[in-house]
Amino acid sequence: MTDINRYNQRGVSAQKEDVHKAVAKLDKGLFPNAFCKVYPDYWGNDPEFCNLMHADGAGTKSILAYLYWRETGDMSVWQGVAIDSIVMNIDDLLCVGATGPFTYSSTIGRNKHLIPGEVISALINGTQDYFNKLNEYGIDVRFMGGETADVGDVVRTVIVDGTMACRMERSKLVTTEKMQPGDVVVSFASYGQATYEDEYNSGMGSNGLTSARHEMLKKDYARLYPESVDPNLPDEVVYNGKYGLSDATHTPLNIGKMLLSPTRTYAPLVLKALDAHRNAIHGIIHCSGGGQSKCLHYLPSAMRVVKNNLLPIPPLFNMIQESAGTSWKEMYQVFNMGQRLEMFTDKETAVALVALAKEFNIEAQISGFVEAADKKEVVIDSPHGIFHYS
Repeated sequence: MTDINRYNQRGVSAQKEDVHKAVAKLDKGLFPNAFCKVYPDYWGNDPEFCNLMHADGAGTKSILAYLYWRETGDMSVWQGVAIDSIVMNIDDLLCVGATGPFTYSSTIGRNKHLIPGEVISALINGTQDYFNKLNEYGIDVRFMGGETADVGDVVRTVIVDGTMACRMERSKLVTTEKMQPGDVVVSFASYGQATYEDEYNSGMGSNGLTSARHEMLKKDYARLYPESVDPNLPDEVVYNGKYGLSDATHTPLNIGKMLLSPTRTYAPLVLKALDAHRNAIHGIIHCSGGGQSKCLHYLPSAMRVVKNNLLPIPPLFNMIQESAGTSWKEMYQVFNMGQRLEMFTDKETAVALVALAKEFNIEAQISGFVEAADKKEVVIDSPHGIFHYS
């Protein structure tokens, strides 16, 4: 069975082609190539300002948290899921230069028979605790409440989403319109332990978890926790890995905690980068869904992005690839592969950004360049082969 067939049979897609088709006719906002949709200033009606709103969530990472909690009783994993739903919003907004203040509303849907009030409490209070921590680094987010619904007929366990918004000056936007041949790409690591993190981060993020969960974990979990699986999935794509959640790894984390590493926010780093180099930063890409091919969708015109010096792949993604036998081309398209944020700029600014990242103990390096081309294309030149995406 090919990688593509496995993903499709699990009901997931790296590129979300059907979603892109569904929204193709919608208004693209003031700057169609911007990483987030930019609206006129409906709230203040000021032509020098704009409004931003973004919705995202932790995805199927909440199923992993459910499994780990049921197996170990460890409630801390739920705060991690709350962090994931926040970071997948705030880091997307950072990509258009937004620095806050932000507002946030959470949306939680649960099966009440399986997800008790203590889990909901951990999610909601974990959200506020994380906002308190972000505030220490100058990131102001106001928790506006949200919706918690008991929808057991719809949700088998729990889903945790959020919506974030802000108002900002149009002159401070980073819209990718400036991206051009001659730019270089700076990649920032998703793994390690940043100065503002409490423990080692595997780099997982909140994308590709359906694939990672089924490819790495043992079949036993399907029998023990049938509620964690879509009953319509064929057996051959369900929990066909070799690992248990508590199995040790060559990192400080066990298998479960590696997969559940809270998505790293780059907010403290990006705020300082924008403060010092905003005008020289031509594009910021959050390499979430679409992995290292993500920037393809935001190129303002025909050009080629060549990534020929990516950071080393951290242990987790090598383990996923080994366990699944997934092609390396697909790995680079599904997962961030150890670098979940990238900036496009000139060489001089790139050197300064790498140095700035090191102040936060985040590995970074110039990983590629932009060149003229007759079409939009991304080329990954890796130790595992050269891969083209267009």
